[in-house]
Parts: sequence; structure tokens; C-alpha cells
Amino acid sequence: MRLGDGPSNNFEDRTGESGGGGFGFGGGGGNMLGCLLPLVASRFGMVGVVILLLGYCALTQLGGGGGGLIPSGPSTTQSAPSGQSRLSPESRQLLTGVLESTDSVWTKIFAASGARYTEPTLVAYTRSQKTACGAGQAAMGPFYCPNDQRIYIDPTFFNELSQRFGAPGDFAQGYVIAHEVGHHVQKLEGTLDQAQSAQSRMSQTQGNAVQVGVELQADCYAGVWAANAKDPQGRSILEPGDIEEGMRAAEAIGDDMLQRQAQGTVVPESFTHGSSAQRMNALQTGLKSGNPAACKFNS
Repeated sequence: MRLGDGPSNNFEDRTGESGGGGFGFGGGGGNMLGCLLPLVASRFGMVGVVILLLGYCALTQLGGGGGGLIPSGPSTTQSAPSGQSRLSPESRQLLTGVLESTDSVWTKIFAASGARYTEPTLVAYTRSQKTACGAGQAAMGPFYCPNDQRIYIDPTFFNELSQRFGAPGDFAQGYVIAHEVGHHVQKLEGTLDQAQSAQSRMSQTQGNAVQVGVELQADCYAGVWAANAKDPQGRSILEPGDIEEGMRAAEAIGDDMLQRQAQGTVVPESFTHGSSAQRMNALQTGLKSGNPAACKFNS
């Protein structure tokens, strides 16, 4: 994957902080949802809930929830004294490069329709982090908080994606970040509010189906980014093998795949992110069309 070097002004490295928040609540004022629970249905839309932990929420239930990430293989963070960054140079370059690229693509797409794109902030942290949506935990995986329009990620998640889920590669990681940016696009478009409103009137099973729609659209938006993204020389960022990396990642984090691995059975009515086939198809739709209008959301 070809990316520019430019550091993003919208990137915050908090990996050297001691963390904080535990499982308590931050600015969300008690509105934290437990993404560690395997069958939490409506992670947004319930009365009193303002958090949209859609990143973990976007990518994984880590085999049904529970437990922190157990990095295996080369770490994307480094040991360092408190207050110093634990990010490896390679991880920093990828995080900031993808963020800069998504900002560029979505700014142009919004401008073409006469709208203004507000860029999100990407926060890299370790273990735990207070957010405007509550306390973020590494075991949640990457997530987007609409209250502060920030994407939170503990970079050790990429070790889990590669080693546990068998989805290595820089484009697989780029897909993760672009998916979270997709949720930010949904926030700006009003889709998240629409979904929340719809879920408040639905049963758990119906609400799950709405969330699947939210997640699949974010997958599709990740494909739209990749289809439109250019490197500093004006070439597509995609290199041979990149699309295959993305498809492996989308397949690995399908609800049916995760449920089968965790419990040996698949319960479609409990899906909240979509099956492997649905996620792969959504990403492919964005990649082939390059057009966000192709990424339909049905509430």
C-alpha cells in the first residue's frame, strides 16, 4: 500500500500515558456500553445510551468477548518510560498515513456535493483511555466515539488481527482505520442518529439488523476510500495483494466466523456486524464503485 509521509495534525499519540478510566465512565456520564459482552444487541439506540463503540463494534467480538488482547509476533508498540511514545516508527507512519489519506478522499467527496468534511482525530493509546463516550479498553478493539469525533485504537490490535485472525498486511490495517473513519462519515451524514432513532423503537433482533446495516455501510465506505486514494505521485495506493489482504480481514471478522470459533454454532439473529460474506461483499462494493452512493443503508 502506497502512502505519503505527511504526519497528520489530527493524530494524538497517547501510548506513553499510564491510561486511566478502567471500566468506569468518562465524559459519557454513565452511558458506557459493554462491548466485551458477546451478545449485547443494540450497542447504540437504547434509552440513555449515547456511546457508539462501533469500532470493536466494527471489527471484532474477539471470539465472543472478554479478555484483553494477547499480542503474538512482532509488537506494534515499544517499551518506553512513562510519558514517552510506545509506537514503533512503522506503526506511526501507517496510522498517520492512512488518516491523511482518508481525510483527503472524504474532503473531496464531500466538496463534490457542496458539503464540508470535518476531519476526525485518531488517538493511539495503550490498555485503557478515557473518552467522551466512557472508558475505552484495548479488548474492545478500535472504536469511534461520536461525542468527541475521535477514533481510538490500541495498536497492539493489529497483532491480534494478524496472528489470531490470520489477516496480516498493511492494507488489512488500513481497512480497520478506514472502517472507523466510515463511522465518522455516518456521523456527519446523520446516519448514526437515524439508526439510533430506529433502534429505539425496535426489538433486540430488529435492532441488531439495523446495526449490521451500519457496519456494512462502514465497510463499504472503507472500500470507497481505497478506490479513490492516491499516493503523492498520483498513483493508486493499492498494490498487488492489497485487496486480498482486505478480503481476508473482512472474512475473518464476520459474525458467523467469530461465533463458530467461539461457541461452535452460528446464531444469525444475534449478528451485529454481518456475516463474512456480507462484509466481504460490502468492502468489494466500495472498491469496485468508488462511489459512496453505492453504499446503501437500510434502517
